[in-house]
Amino acid sequence: MDDFTPFALEPGLRFRLQDNGSEIEVTAWAGGKLDLLPGATHYGMVTGGSARVNWGEFDPFPLRAGMFFVLPGPAAVQGEHGSGLVITLPDYSGLPAFGGPLEGEGRLRYIDGCSDTLLVAPPRLGDPCLNHLHIPPGVNQTAHTHPSARIGVIARGSGECRTPRGAYPLREGMGWYIPTGCLHSFHTEEESLDVVAWHPDSDFGPTNQNHPMLNRTQIRTK
Repeated sequence: MDDFTPFALEPGLRFRLQDNGSEIEVTAWAGGKLDLLPGATHYGMVTGGSARVNWGEFDPFPLRAGMFFVLPGPAAVQGEHGSGLVITLPDYSGLPAFGGPLEGEGRLRYIDGCSDTLLVAPPRLGDPCLNHLHIPPGVNQTAHTHPSARIGVIARGSGECRTPRGAYPLREGMGWYIPTGCLHSFHTEEESLDVVAWHPDSDFGPTNQNHPMLNRTQIRTK
């Protein structure tokens, strides 16, 4: 897969890939149960209906469309009447989190009048992150690339992604993959488009020398 790749969220393993030295596994559910194995962190996105997540000794956590989770395995998704996508990163221990539903638009400015919310921030500089990209109606986005892969779902709306190889229609409830360095752009007409995008790395995040607890600690000397 060397171009923008849309895919249906049919149950089971959708694909595996290597990106910047990391092995990434992408799995979908549509009803039924999906086991999330130990030794990895799982990033889940609910695209439709409802689901429950079982993790550790806690009560099952209810989810609905537009919600997301981050869990170090083992865990399990009880798909019930819902559907969604899970991105698994082996040998990485992420911070457990549940969030959503998505807001109407992003909180941060992005290119060409779009906006973005950092849904799950990297715990440390360089770690993975999860974003909500909002593209208003009537946007012809500037073609661009990313230095690592992007994987996610279309949470709301419709539009298309254009690459030098063609235009790919986008609709609510589908998954997508953009390989490293792929030139692409998103476009909308009368309807806005909301995308949840997982990044395997980041150039933003706290370090041992730079984080809010340390930076906002003021030691007084006599």
